Amino acid sequence: MSRWMGKLKALIMLGFVSLVLAACGKENLTALDPKGYGAEESMDMMILSTIIMVAVFLVVMLVFTIALVRFRQKKGQEDYIPKQVEGNHTLEIVWTGIPIILVFVMAIPTVISVFDLADTTDASNSLNIEVTGNQYWWHFDYKGQEIQTSQDLYIPVGEKVYLDIKSNDVIHSFWVPTISGKIDANPENVNTMYIEAYEEGVYWGKCAELCGPSHSLMDFKVVVVSQEEFDTWVEDMKNVDPEATPQDAVAQEGKELFEANNCMGCHAIGSSPVATGPNLTNYANRSTVAGILEPTKENLVDWLMDPESIKPGNLMTGNYPNLSEEEANSIAEYLMQLDHSAVSPESAGN
Repeated sequence: MSRWMGKLKALIMLGFVSLVLAACGKENLTALDPKGYGAEESMDMMILSTIIMVAVFLVVMLVFTIALVRFRQKKGQEDYIPKQVEGNHTLEIVWTGIPIILVFVMAIPTVISVFDLADTTDASNSLNIEVTGNQYWWHFDYKGQEIQTSQDLYIPVGEKVYLDIKSNDVIHSFWVPTISGKIDANPENVNTMYIEAYEEGVYWGKCAELCGPSHSLMDFKVVVVSQEEFDTWVEDMKNVDPEATPQDAVAQEGKELFEANNCMGCHAIGSSPVATGPNLTNYANRSTVAGILEPTKENLVDWLMDPESIKPGNLMTGNYPNLSEEEANSIAEYLMQLDHSAVSPESAGN
């Protein structure tokens, strides 16, 4: 009895831990609360699959229970063998045909949804953005707008936005679970999909394809704002002056160090599609440092001093000048004052 009680306690504890862990996560990083067309389609597919799997499980358990009760060896029976049904063509057709039918029930709406999300019929009349995956960050080039951003993708609410997705190095996977499904970013070809968000807000995105030691840290955000706010953001981005001099003396020194250490060789401020590192326009509006840390000056200094300890395998390591803490502090002050836009992630949905 004590052995069975121990197993029961372990099972209860496992169930409790599962429930607790199921509640872990971020509000805008879940596929179970869809706030976009693609995510809604994915949710419908998950519900359909779950219904089919639960139905199959219940039927199998019912058949198993009937067989267990009806055909068990009863008291007084020796060498009892139930009637064998081997070679019964009717049963073989049934248990072969039903799974095939269920596969078609799941496959047909899935294929229809995949082709629907890849439909580019309205692309010429919509916002088009080229998305490029890099180890371990994302770059966004707004076609026809002469606007480039990194890590924060701004889009208007309720509008189709077409994404041409590719990779600069290894295979990545673009995924914003709350508003869309996922699609691979390949070095050899461009994959196209569209996203459409129903509500304003900031939605977290992830790379969903193992791409190196910092794969789990390859985050980005989709900032969904009203059409009016988006238009304001576009105008602000077009009018960015990369040569603007900060008012603060420490930030001015940081700008000089930024240029003297050839940081502009990899990073751009303003429109520049050829930069090999993340675009730093409006860096002060970023809601994270390096995509994962709280947006504090201290964290930015830590990143500038030792990026490898925060994102192992990043390309900044090994191609970066040795900075003193004072120099890193000045550059951080300069970056924290790069704010050319009236629209920020914090304003989305407010």
